[in-house]
Amino acid sequence: MLQSLRRQTVNKNSPDNAVVDHVSKTKRSQIMRAVRNTDTAPEIAVRRTAHGLGLRYRLHNRELPGKPDLAFPRWGVCLLVHGCFWHRHPGCPRATVPKTESEFWLEKLTKNVERDMRVKKQLESLGWQVATIWECETKKPEVLKGLLLNIFCCNAGDGPNQPKRRPRTVKESQSMESST
Repeated sequence: MLQSLRRQTVNKNSPDNAVVDHVSKTKRSQIMRAVRNTDTAPEIAVRRTAHGLGLRYRLHNRELPGKPDLAFPRWGVCLLVHGCFWHRHPGCPRATVPKTESEFWLEKLTKNVERDMRVKKQLESLGWQVATIWECETKKPEVLKGLLLNIFCCNAGDGPNQPKRRPRTVKESQSMESST
C-alpha cells in the first residue's frame, strides 16, 4: 500500500534503471531547499556549550574568509561546525554519496571539501587557529564539552586558558600591507 502511494523516480543514466528515490523531484527539491546553512542544530549545540563554558564568540564574521560559524577573537580561534554529509567527514557513516546522480553529488561534495581546506589555510595565514567540529560529535553534550575544552587548551576542571594576541581580519591585514 505504501509503495503504491509513493511516487518513485528512476535514474535514467543508471544502466539497470534501478529505483533509487521514493519522492518526486519537486518534493526532493523542497526538502533540499529546507537545508539550512546557518543556525543548524549542531551549530546551536556548539554555541550553547561554548557559552556554558564562559566562551564568548562572534557568529559568521563577514570580515573573515569563509565566514566561520564561530569566531573567538579573544582566543584567536575559529570553529567550523560541519555536517558530516555535506563536508565529507572521514570515516563517518553519514558521509555517503547519494545513489541518484552520484557523479553530480561527488563533484559537489568534493568542491565543498576543497573550499573548506582553502578557507582554513586563509584563516591560518591571518593568525587564527582553526578547528572543525563535526555534526556527529555534537550529539553527546559531554563529548562536545571535552572537544571544546581541548581546543581551548584546558584541563577538564578548569575554564579556558588566558587569551592570546587577537589575530587579524582581512581588512586589517590589507591595511597593514598598504601602509608598509
